[in-house]
Amino acid sequence: MLPVVDKPLIQYAVEEAVAAGVEVMVFVTGRTKNSIADHFDKAYELETELEARGKHETLEFVRKIIPRSVSCVYIRQAEALGLGHAVYCAKPVIDDEPFAVILADDLIENSNSGCMAQMVELFESEQSSILGVERVPPSETQSYGIVKTSEASNRVSRIESIVEKPAPEVAPSNLGVVGRYILTPQIFEKIEKTGRGAGGEIQLTDAIARLLLDEQVLAYEFRGRRYDCGSKLGYLIATVDHGLQHAELKDSFKDYLNSLSKE
Repeated sequence: MLPVVDKPLIQYAVEEAVAAGVEVMVFVTGRTKNSIADHFDKAYELETELEARGKHETLEFVRKIIPRSVSCVYIRQAEALGLGHAVYCAKPVIDDEPFAVILADDLIENSNSGCMAQMVELFESEQSSILGVERVPPSETQSYGIVKTSEASNRVSRIESIVEKPAPEVAPSNLGVVGRYILTPQIFEKIEKTGRGAGGEIQLTDAIARLLLDEQVLAYEFRGRRYDCGSKLGYLIATVDHGLQHAELKDSFKDYLNSLSKE
């Protein structure tokens, strides 16, 4: 729920999913995370107040937080046992369908086509699991799931192996998995057989490694810029960059930044 300028990160994630054609949003949350459901709920009192005050532009913004055609499902993860476990919690809703996973602290911007829309287009032609990846500094491989792949063609390559947070000296590459996935439902069976891995958690990476043994999994180097809003510096950079792109604020904000450089 951390805001980047005037929207929380989860809102950016939902907008990216909607642009990719997703119609059912499954939010896996934990204790004290009720603010997420509240954010996407219909705010009758607020809408009535805005209408009474004639604030029609703000009213329209509130009503478009999530399209009427999109359904929201909220699932509570009783214990924080890792990303693999969080994904598995959604199994009763997803059942036997392919699905996308977006981790909202990875904010990815592209003015032409969102990262998930790019991946959905690729899935429609390949019908296999896809991981969003990007080149990371070799010294930072211990912060990512790292993949070894075949030679890439049109930003797409076949994953040969994947390992969670390897030290730089043993990492198979510097191609890091970021918070975007499209997965086939077979992943649930693999998660069921996956014990606790790095950090004592059920790692989605370990389940994907099992999936590789049975089916093709692709790596896709998406077009766009990723902001790691899980880090303080990444969050600050995202806020500044989005402030400079904001239709209402960019000119005044740029003037302010310029004034700082003159001090």
